[in-house]
Amino acid sequence: MTSPAAVVLAFLDPAFPDGRFADASRPQLLVTDQGATRGDGIFETMLAVGGTVRKIQAHLNRLAGSAEALDLAIPGEDEWRRAITAAVSEHRAQHPPASATDDELVVKLVATRGVEGASTPTAWVQVSPAGAAGRRQRETGIDVILLDRGYDSDVAERAPWLLLGAKTLSYAVNMAALRYARKQGADDVIFTSSDGRVLEGPTSTVLMAHVETPDDGSSVKRLITPLLDSGILPGTSQGALFAAAKAAGWELGYGPLEPQDLLDADAVWLISSVRMLAPVNRIDGKEIGTPSVQKELTAELNELFTGIQ
Repeated sequence: MTSPAAVVLAFLDPAFPDGRFADASRPQLLVTDQGATRGDGIFETMLAVGGTVRKIQAHLNRLAGSAEALDLAIPGEDEWRRAITAAVSEHRAQHPPASATDDELVVKLVATRGVEGASTPTAWVQVSPAGAAGRRQRETGIDVILLDRGYDSDVAERAPWLLLGAKTLSYAVNMAALRYARKQGADDVIFTSSDGRVLEGPTSTVLMAHVETPDDGSSVKRLITPLLDSGILPGTSQGALFAAAKAAGWELGYGPLEPQDLLDADAVWLISSVRMLAPVNRIDGKEIGTPSVQKELTAELNELFTGIQ
């Protein structure tokens, strides 16, 4: 658990161009704020390495898309950028990194509809140290279980009010899924649709790879992710890694995927902005791929992904 003393908060406020700093150990949110009472809001979570926030434009774009889906008016991009820069700089000044390997910060952007009856949102930037669990899972891999999300793969188009493609504060179901997985001895979850399609993780995007060796002895590597129109959140990390992998000669593919596709893959990963690329060792207790191939592919993709800004 992160101590409030290690958290920097910067509220977006027109009276403070670079954000209004607040004490994270003191109450800051009104009990009538609809982010707290209804989960009516949006957020983004980014990773800052060495003081530089990764993929900031992609996250700001997705934040704007989520706001549009919720009909939520939020501060402009320039305001967010100034507050992010100020909050990261303040955290590094208050808590200088002990070493280069420990110089990772979680940068969270939050915007709610504000207090009941308000015409302006509540918006802030939160900066805190990255936890050790994410780094450990990058290195050792994870075990996951498949859970039925309870929707079919066409529901996002049929019922846009479910907000399946937006990153909202309503994460109670996602957190319940993770708790359930841990009670089963697993680390994480891959959701499936009621009609049997692979979707996403509670806080991550699913990736899988196949390696083929044609008769000429060359190696063809294919990186695949589920279809976005199946009601999943567009992954900023998946998008960035796909672009880098394509430039490096990988072939790319987009579902539809079924659970058996994951079990037949040479490697499977869950990818997210803070944890980054976590290899999946087992799904429902079944070994995935070949350890040596998975290790080789993970190393190659990690090299591509860590070079992305």
